[in-house]
Amino acid sequence: MTTRTGLVIPSDLAFDDWADAGFRISRLVDSFAWCLGDWLIYGQERYERRYAETVERVGLEYQTLRNYAWIARKFPIGRRREELSFQHHTEVAALPEPEQDHWLDLAAEKGWSRNRLRIQLRNHRRAAQRADRKAAELPRVRVSTDRIDTWQKAAAELNTSLDAWIVQALDRAAAQALGATGGQR
Repeated sequence: MTTRTGLVIPSDLAFDDWADAGFRISRLVDSFAWCLGDWLIYGQERYERRYAETVERVGLEYQTLRNYAWIARKFPIGRRREELSFQHHTEVAALPEPEQDHWLDLAAEKGWSRNRLRIQLRNHRRAAQRADRKAAELPRVRVSTDRIDTWQKAAAELNTSLDAWIVQALDRAAAQALGATGGQR
């Protein structure tokens, strides 16, 4: 039996019943975060003027409630993975939607805990940062400001950044040079 301050467990509770209760309680805790998030979103949209007062009466930390609502907005009910926890969704919420789905699908498929998902995301980010650092390691080239001005105008004409324009120009030059010598790109 549950009370506001705890769980009263009968002394003769069988192991299987005890284990089942733990599973159900953990599911309730997870459901609690989603439910509060959905409740907050509804209140904000429907009862804008009376919303803040009601939320204050609930007695939970404002930032906690705000986080619940943010995650619930990021994942409408149809995108939530029932086999994954609210915390799994929290780990990927800041990513673009296709990446959220990718990582949640992986976590579900591989049975990753929230901590395992966090580690995988961290490793992925570190690998991407290493690749970015390697990609940025180009020799410094000194050129006149007149040339830079001309290149910036050319990039603006193509509605692209100077960096992107330079890479495109170098790619074209490399393809032309390699094509003339029979090399492959």
